[in-house]
Amino acid sequence: MVKVGVTGIGGRMGSFIGLLAVQAEDMELAGALEAYGHKSIGTDAGLVIGTGSLGVTVTDDMEAAFRDVEIIIDFTIPDLTMKLARYASDAGKALVIGTTGLSDEEASQVKSYSKKIPIVMSPNMSIGVNVMFKVVSMLTRLLGDAYDVEIIETHHRLKKDAPSGTALGLARSIAEARGIELADHACYERHGIIGQRPEGQIGIQTLRAGDIVGDHTVLFAGNSERIEITHRAHTRQNFAQGAIRAARWIQGRKPGLYTMMDVLGLAE
Repeated sequence: MVKVGVTGIGGRMGSFIGLLAVQAEDMELAGALEAYGHKSIGTDAGLVIGTGSLGVTVTDDMEAAFRDVEIIIDFTIPDLTMKLARYASDAGKALVIGTTGLSDEEASQVKSYSKKIPIVMSPNMSIGVNVMFKVVSMLTRLLGDAYDVEIIETHHRLKKDAPSGTALGLARSIAEARGIELADHACYERHGIIGQRPEGQIGIQTLRAGDIVGDHTVLFAGNSERIEITHRAHTRQNFAQGAIRAARWIQGRKPGLYTMMDVLGLAE
C-alpha cells in the first residue's frame, strides 16, 4: 500500500485526487496540505473530500503533512510547487507535478531536483491529451512545412496563466518535430495590419470564458484541405485520474525527470 500526500486538498483538483487515492485499493491518503489560513486547516482530510474521517489532519506545515508519505501529488501554483520540490528532494519523496505556469528557470530547477528523486511533471495529466501530443507530433512530421499550424485553447475565466501549459506543450511538440526553436516561431496574438503569415509560424491563441474546463484544438491547414484535432475535458476528474496513474507508475522508479508520455509508454 503506497502512502500518498496531496497538496491543495481543499481545492477542486486536490479534492478529486484525494478522493481517488482513498478509493484506490493500492493507495492510502497519508498526508494533506493546504495554504495558510484555509478553512480546512485542522479538519480531517476525509471530511474535506467527503469520504468520512480518515485520521489525517489537513495542515499548512509541509513537513508535518508529508512526513509519513512516499509520493506527493501537486496541482497548485508555481511558488508552492518550487518549495515542495525542494522539500521532496531533501526528504527523498517521489513527486508528481501537474502545476502549470512554471518559468523556464523554475522548470530547470525542478530538473535539478530530479537528480535525487523521481519526478513526473507534465503540463496535462489527461491520458487523452498525452495521446494527442503523440498524434500531433506524428502529423507534423508527416505533413511537413506545407501546412500552417494553429493552436487554440479555451479555459474558464478564473485561469491565471496563458497560454495554458497544454497549449505550450503542444507547441513544443510541433516545434521539436519540425526541428526548430519555438521561441523563434511562436505567435501569441495578432492585431492590426499584420501582413502575410510568416513561414513556419506556430500560432497559439487563448480564449477565456465561463466555466470551461479545458478545450484544445490543433489546426493543420494546407492549400486545399485542413485537419483539426480537438480534445475537450468534460470534468477535472480526468486530470486527477492521470495523476493517480502517474503516482502508481513512479513508485520505485530511479531518480529522474519523467512525463506522462513515459507513464503511458508513449515516449520515443
